[in-house]
Amino acid sequence: MADRYRVIVVGCGAIGAATAYWLSRRLGAEVLVLEQFDLGHSRGASEDHSRVIRHTYTRTAYTTLTPAAYQSWSIVEQATGLRLVQRTGGLILASEDAPSISFVDDTVAAMAATNLPHEELGAADVMRRWPQWRLEPHHRGVLDPEAGVLDIRQATAAHVALSRDNGVTIVPNAPVTGLTETAGGVEVAIADGRRFAADRLVLSGGAWNPELLELLGTRLPITLTEEQVTYFATPKVREFTPDRFPVFGFIDDDSRLYYGLPVYGEVAVKAGLDGVGPEVTSETRTYRTDPGRVDEVRRFLGRHLPAAVGPELYSRVCCYDFPPDRDFIADYVPGHERVLVCAGAGHAGKFAGLLGRVLTELALDGVSRFPVEAFRADRPALYSSAPMQVSRSNSM
Repeated sequence: MADRYRVIVVGCGAIGAATAYWLSRRLGAEVLVLEQFDLGHSRGASEDHSRVIRHTYTRTAYTTLTPAAYQSWSIVEQATGLRLVQRTGGLILASEDAPSISFVDDTVAAMAATNLPHEELGAADVMRRWPQWRLEPHHRGVLDPEAGVLDIRQATAAHVALSRDNGVTIVPNAPVTGLTETAGGVEVAIADGRRFAADRLVLSGGAWNPELLELLGTRLPITLTEEQVTYFATPKVREFTPDRFPVFGFIDDDSRLYYGLPVYGEVAVKAGLDGVGPEVTSETRTYRTDPGRVDEVRRFLGRHLPAAVGPELYSRVCCYDFPPDRDFIADYVPGHERVLVCAGAGHAGKFAGLLGRVLTELALDGVSRFPVEAFRADRPALYSSAPMQVSRSNSM
């Protein structure tokens, strides 16, 4: 007979671990988490030292939620005594002469509409405050004073520790081989032959969600791309420490988003080019970095942040799981009354704690107190064949 729980969570990365924690606050030991690899493995999107956390989004669907995202991390910080968020300030920059300036203007409007602190800055203002920058007069941007670095590795481990302290069972190296939904609940089979049952199931498998959905006999329009980031060993370390340099996103004239973080976790500046990797599946991804993209980011730094340039310390590869509109999915799977799914769309790390709360409320209450209608799994944008305009500043 299958061991029974109230809720089973599949996947113990950032979102799965957060969901386990928030479920454990209400259910204690009635929660099971299944992870197909070791905890903290390097194949997912929750490893590495850092992620950007920020309010700077172009739509109020996000800026209404960012304060709760910060609050969710604060709760974990208070519970563990760890410092997970380090505020550095954050810049979004673009050229007035290019269509990409709309990302700056839309961000300003969304932040103003939700009463979030921000400041519009011209090129001279930016270079006066942060002389590391080399900008032209046509560049301008918006400053988010509360943006900074989220230690995603510690954050996920903290959620795991708190979950276990509340009685949650977490089983690593437990790949799921079968999913069945019945009128009485859900059953999950794993590779070693064990079976588990629950009232609700949460799929937080990241790049493996498409395969999990196939086990249910369904699918969602999620595209995987293989992305990368590089640590450049700047010789000017003191100029790029978190107290002296902000996180940033720079949208070029072709609407490509370069992003970066100050020295954190490694003695190096972290930078990347967002959302340009090849489409892959969980089976065809190579886990290899593209030297051409490393060189492209290096050239960007040479133009605009020359003191950051240094030898490539190393580069990391991960998968983004993009719905067509690049918005999250956090909802019940259409046609399934007991199975929820979360897709992070390449920018959910900063929201992981909050998404754990949302998924917990949906699983136990059927509705969330947070405004997440934009992230429904049955929204028209997921199934429209018309060309879709997406905001590059949603990523990062």
